[in-house]
Amino acid sequence: MTNNLHASSVAYYNPSSGGGSMLENAGDGFGEPLNVIISGLSTPAVLTDVGIVNYARAIGFSEECFNIHLGGLMSANLGDGNGWVNQTYELRQDYDNAGIGTCLESVVGGNHFRVFRQNGSLADSGALFLAVSQEEPATENHNPVPNGYNIGRNNLVAAAVGITNFDGITYSTTAENITGLLPPGSEGVNHGIAQDGIVTLLQVTIITLKNRSYDS
Repeated sequence: MTNNLHASSVAYYNPSSGGGSMLENAGDGFGEPLNVIISGLSTPAVLTDVGIVNYARAIGFSEECFNIHLGGLMSANLGDGNGWVNQTYELRQDYDNAGIGTCLESVVGGNHFRVFRQNGSLADSGALFLAVSQEEPATENHNPVPNGYNIGRNNLVAAAVGITNFDGITYSTTAENITGLLPPGSEGVNHGIAQDGIVTLLQVTIITLKNRSYDS
């Protein structure tokens, strides 16, 4: 668990500059795009393990059904000197019920994302890189829907931008689309699903914490 506050002076480092990749490793020779980044310039509390789960709940996601993970863990190399590291979390759409809503997502499908943290000694931004996709129901093995990487990213960003809150914490989120980090197309992409090469950078600021002002 990483719950120490991390103050950063940069939003993120390009993984390819340190020998990393903007495709995580799905374990079959292909990868899923890291198509959303939560900026290292966000309020530090957001970037901790506890913080990202609470933020996820504020934008319509939560931990897996009864904390049961089916399938293998995926890994990413963010060019920070840590090499290939397994996902920190997999968070699923909760259908407006943070307690058991992800059980419904596991059955009928929906949006979900995997979290990877850039914190190695060579590129310690503290940024969180997310692999987001809209997926089919369990009967289709949770494979991404057609155009599922773009759809998943866009739906997450739409839910995040603006003012959101959960458990007494209120967030303000802005978004910026970045090109040049992730080549568009389907080369190397899991399931051969093409994506548009856009990575959305989210900057998340906590504006109230448990009903009091939060000084970031």
